Amino acid sequence: MIVDPSTQNAAANYKLLIGSILPRAIAWVSTLSTDGVANLAPISFFTAVGRKPPMISISMQPRSDGVTLKDTFVNIRDTGEFVVNIANLALADAMHRSAYEFPSDVDEFDALGLEKADSLTVRPPRVQAAPIALECKLERIIQISDYDHVIFGEVLRFRIRDDLYLERGRIDTAALQAVGRLAAEYTVVQSAFTTPLDPQVLARLQNKRIGRLDDFDDSYSPIDGASWSASGATR
Repeated sequence: MIVDPSTQNAAANYKLLIGSILPRAIAWVSTLSTDGVANLAPISFFTAVGRKPPMISISMQPRSDGVTLKDTFVNIRDTGEFVVNIANLALADAMHRSAYEFPSDVDEFDALGLEKADSLTVRPPRVQAAPIALECKLERIIQISDYDHVIFGEVLRFRIRDDLYLERGRIDTAALQAVGRLAAEYTVVQSAFTTPLDPQVLARLQNKRIGRLDDFDDSYSPIDGASWSASGATR
């Protein structure tokens, strides 16, 4: 199948992007509005982009109406500060629910029953239960289209749960139970390997479909279902 993206609308191209770039790390971003209202949102167009200084990027599209800028973007643009919380499996449901499009005057920590914790270098709070949090200041915003933007942030502080911080400045990734985004679903990191793998291992896994942790059939996808939105919002 060959697909020319210029012949499709943005939603169709979005489906191909999120189904091809797998798994995607998730930035669970906490911000404050200029009025001091706390916001939380998961963003899976997220990666590290620099080391000195440490820099991350998140890419954002508008709300599900295709026009209104998301509160996360507006808050970062207007205040210049944000926190990237890293969610684990225990926090996955709360993270998913935070993608709901709450009114801008709703404190999403309160709406989701999540405890706040003070940051050291920025005003937005972090998620108390998050195993890792990156306190960031806005470095620049690049506009991609009328409504899509890439945000670059400098990491001012890493806050890492003590039991995850190992000697020589490493993180115990095997203990993190890190959660990533697939197309419209999630995955938890449950295995690791270095190459080359034994040919018998490769043969055993060839063409094997991934397993599921819920009760759905392995061909299930929420894309185009009632709860899915091409904006990344939870309905």
